[in-house]
Amino acid sequence: MSTRGQARELDDQRDSRQVTASQQVWAGPIFTIQDEQIALAPGAEPVRRQTVAHHDAVSIVAWREGVDSSQDDGAAEILLVRQYRHPVRADLWEVPAGLLDVAGEAPAVAAGRELAEETDYEAGTWHTLVDYYASPGFTTEGCRSFLARDLSLLPEERRVPREAEEAEFVPTWFRFDDVVAAVLQGRLHNPATVAGVLAADRLRACGWEGLRPADAPWLRSPVSL
Repeated sequence: MSTRGQARELDDQRDSRQVTASQQVWAGPIFTIQDEQIALAPGAEPVRRQTVAHHDAVSIVAWREGVDSSQDDGAAEILLVRQYRHPVRADLWEVPAGLLDVAGEAPAVAAGRELAEETDYEAGTWHTLVDYYASPGFTTEGCRSFLARDLSLLPEERRVPREAEEAEFVPTWFRFDDVVAAVLQGRLHNPATVAGVLAADRLRACGWEGLRPADAPWLRSPVSL
């Protein structure tokens, strides 16, 4: 592939589209809604768009294998939790995840906090798996998936009581290859799980070559909460 072709594949941010009018029509603790008029080209008639300004999010593929695995053959396995998601009226198996809703908290630190809160585990090694936007057609929410390894259970005194839907969590280890198969068969639907699992599967096949550091650059929306 030519350098020119590679350049065309890179996402970038630019402020060349003029916002001619903007009004916040709703606000809550997790997101706000902006009603805006945007001129897509100089002199063009503005188009109307609504934007959900949302907190960004992190998710964690918590990985163990070999002597640490519960599988008889030492196969790789990952942690999933089952959570009720009211908008889709479904209980979904998901990797641990959470919002970047603590001011000034680094994404990798937030990922460690969420892993501990949702599963009672901590990790000694962190890498970035994949970055994506949850649904860039209407929301600012950016998502980063981490690979967490060298896991250990937290002592009882450091565990956080879980509330609301999270009180139903039973962190469960699944054979990784079975999770990959479930994603490809359409039996798992959470986007953080799908993206993180497929990225981990690809990187494992490459001997983990190309894993990015936990603090790698991240193209986040400048108007995320």
